[in-house]
Amino acid sequence: MKKAAMYYEFYNQDCIQGAKEHLEDNSIDLIITDPPFAIEGDKLHKHYNRKESFVIEGYVEILKDEYAEFSQLWITEAERVLRPGGALAVVSGYSNLIDILNALRGTTLKEINHIIWKYNFGVSTKTKFVSSHYHILYYCKPGGEKTFNNFARFGSRERNGENRSLLYQDLEDVWIINREYKPGEIKNKNELPSALLIKLVQYLSRPGDVVCDFFLGGFSTAKIAKSLGRSAVGFEINKISFDHHHEEIEKIKVNELAGDVRVGKDDTPPRSGAVWNQDESDQLLSRYLQMRQSGINKQKAINLLSDEFQRGHWSINHKLGTLEMAN
Repeated sequence: MKKAAMYYEFYNQDCIQGAKEHLEDNSIDLIITDPPFAIEGDKLHKHYNRKESFVIEGYVEILKDEYAEFSQLWITEAERVLRPGGALAVVSGYSNLIDILNALRGTTLKEINHIIWKYNFGVSTKTKFVSSHYHILYYCKPGGEKTFNNFARFGSRERNGENRSLLYQDLEDVWIINREYKPGEIKNKNELPSALLIKLVQYLSRPGDVVCDFFLGGFSTAKIAKSLGRSAVGFEINKISFDHHHEEIEKIKVNELAGDVRVGKDDTPPRSGAVWNQDESDQLLSRYLQMRQSGINKQKAINLLSDEFQRGHWSINHKLGTLEMAN
């Protein structure tokens, strides 16, 4: 059962054994995790000539021929500890993505989205296209209410300068989020950007929920969870990393990011989805023609009509198209 009070518990041990020892069945609301990729991540600096003087040592990689079994073992534990309706978001490269997908397909977890995260760095190549994306596999455990805060960041009527829906753009399954560079700061070999984690936590959990990371690394997920008023739990096998970041997270105040993140609201028009009757349809067309004759452009007219008729932009635009074709 989930604890009633907020809590933050982290363990310096392997996540598979750690989950068995410390996490009860159906006790976690959301798992966000970035497992090892089995691509000799402990040697990447040799491949890419990266300077690693500020990178924490002790990164633990998984052998490629062990990756399928390893993925199956930790994902089985993730399935067990998630509450019915709870969500799992796995960040993965493509090299051994098949092993994670196969492990997920061996569970009861249901795929909700396969998100592509496009980032601002790729290794230059001469014989193939540049790799500049990761995969985010969003799955849910059946049997309970799924948490998806549709208006967590934008309302349905919020628009950008081109009058495009900010909510629609934010809900698309291709995310362009830059990696974070921390020159001169102590860091882990691979860390997920705060913007990506904030987005996942906002959409997939509620304040007070328990967020878990099976591979804490730099404690990025746990830090964001605590900063947004969620409980956090997780595992990290690298003692050097664990000790450093465990000390850091103690300094974070609960919900300290609350006033700094983008928060939306449900501004769905009251009559959204209601059937149009003949009188309303006639009034809509009449008001639209009046606005256009007075010099108001189409898009502004639709915005005004949306407020006047208490319906969404798409509904107004679609109905006008139907009416114009019929006349």
